[in-house]
Amino acid sequence: MIAPFWPLLRAALHALSPEPAHLATLAALERLPRRAPPPDDPRLAVRAFGLDFPNPIGLAAGFDKDARAPDALLGLGFGFVEIGSVTPRPQPGNPKPRLFRLTQDGAIVNRMGFNNEGAEAARRRLAARAGRPGLIGVNIGANKDAADRTADYVAGVRTFAPYASFFTVNISSPNTPGLRDLQARAALDDLVARVIAARDEAAAASGRRPVLLKIAPDLDLPGLDDVVAVARARGLDGLIVSNTTLARPASLRDPAAKEAGGLSGAPLFRRSTWMLAEAFLRMEGAMPLVGVGGIASGADALAKLRAGATLVELYSALVFEGPGLVQAIKADLLAALPSGAGSLASLTGRDAAAVAAAGPGG
Repeated sequence: MIAPFWPLLRAALHALSPEPAHLATLAALERLPRRAPPPDDPRLAVRAFGLDFPNPIGLAAGFDKDARAPDALLGLGFGFVEIGSVTPRPQPGNPKPRLFRLTQDGAIVNRMGFNNEGAEAARRRLAARAGRPGLIGVNIGANKDAADRTADYVAGVRTFAPYASFFTVNISSPNTPGLRDLQARAALDDLVARVIAARDEAAAASGRRPVLLKIAPDLDLPGLDDVVAVARARGLDGLIVSNTTLARPASLRDPAAKEAGGLSGAPLFRRSTWMLAEAFLRMEGAMPLVGVGGIASGADALAKLRAGATLVELYSALVFEGPGLVQAIKADLLAALPSGAGSLASLTGRDAAAVAAAGPGG
């Protein structure tokens, strides 16, 4: 419905600075009448973490931090939507400007800093939609000034257990000082143990919710070894690979590339896909992986699946390609399957060894 008008909408939105354009888009989605998502071909269905996804394409966290429009976003054709990151207390985030388009590179730089209205505001909105169809993940974070950041993640699980389809523990944002230190083995083991315990305590009343961990693409391989070891030992349900990167590839052309913050979009594709393949090989089938980073086409999504993903998420490409991208990717995925047969699960990890061997690129 929106896709035919995208060239005009894009021109109007890109005439605004990135953050006002984003807020305008979210406000418009909030006002759309609720409608059921378009039906998906059964061959796109995926089962992961004990959940049934109508298709494997999710909206990554960061677009709808406060659960303002999850039903409208599902209506665009996403198989699932991840809201957040949400912190226990409201947080203004970093000073503006903090969001930058790299139009020449098909990329975004952000240093938002977990800006959100706080857990209670998001909880109220999710409670109001209880009983509606659609899978909504809740990406939980820690307040910048928290004395015990792990306690903030535990609080997030307890707050959202009745409403979340799954949880994502976000310890890989580069925009909260010291947050990525939680990826170190000892700190991560303590964090995951406490989060899993909170999830299990809430399960009697709310049901068991899968817990995923979102990791940085800037980990080295020994660091990835540690993450995988903790994830497997503690019984996490999956990994999301990956968050934004602090690296700046030499190929970047847009002047905004000099801005501090996490880089997402097309320039992140190769490194995040390499990290995904390395994680898949280390997991040895122990848990599903979600591939994120630079997906802007059906070919990109297919490459993530073949590198080891069971599900994929995107966000940055919507800024440039518009909402029609979701249906286009689904059509391309179907075209990659044998006519009248096959499933996406048969593609997962086929190219993992080759992608890992090719390296992360520059």
